[in-house]
Amino acid sequence: MTLTTDHFESFDGTRLALHRMGEGRPIVLLHGLFSSAQMNWIRFGHAERIAGQGYEVLMLDFRVHGDSAAPREAEAYPDNVLVRDAAALVDQLGLTDYDLGGFSLGARTSLHAVAHGVLEPARLIVGGMGTAGLGEWAKRAAFFRRVIDEFDAIPKGDPAYFSMQFLKSQGTDRVAARHLLGSMPDLDLALLERVTMPTLVVCGDEDRDNGSAEELANLLPNADFMEVPGTHMGSVTKPDLGRAMADWLGSPA
Repeated sequence: MTLTTDHFESFDGTRLALHRMGEGRPIVLLHGLFSSAQMNWIRFGHAERIAGQGYEVLMLDFRVHGDSAAPREAEAYPDNVLVRDAAALVDQLGLTDYDLGGFSLGARTSLHAVAHGVLEPARLIVGGMGTAGLGEWAKRAAFFRRVIDEFDAIPKGDPAYFSMQFLKSQGTDRVAARHLLGSMPDLDLALLERVTMPTLVVCGDEDRDNGSAEELANLLPNADFMEVPGTHMGSVTKPDLGRAMADWLGSPA
């Protein structure tokens, strides 16, 4: 299936990459922290599986990620900048009737956007996210700041070593990444009652990185909960994640 990549300017002129696959009903997919559309959606076939059911899969690379720009100026990272990037994409494409999905940071960004009334998708998919990743994000951000600050000094066996290796493999700009981490506020879990559209909460059966996904599903007014095999990083490498998303979406009406 054909994959194309374009670029557009976000709300502040930052150049962002958009990857497209398929034709049909639009679904916007947002990737995880320090990952990319290629890593989360394309490489392991999830986008192709969804596109094969009659969807146009629209995959954003957030700023500091993938093929998008990574500005180093602090002013390029206002609060919830990634929500604004996602909204800029929806505006750029003129989407009015669409679905939205995200994994990890992408799921967190999607929930912030919907809970604050910035985006109004018809349906929502929340992958690899639990209540702690929303209401206690400051702790998670502190972990990644340590990864950035201590980087090459982190020894093997340290819980942060794998994350450091992942950042290195992705070529992440650490100056920009540190700014980005400071732009992500916690979400008041009471706001989840505003997320009223049909929602799939899907998470690896060994994934506790962001707290309880099942608890998150219970807080959402109209959510289905599904487990797939894998850890937080491992679940995106298995076909089960894409299959669960595609099966839940079904074919467009």
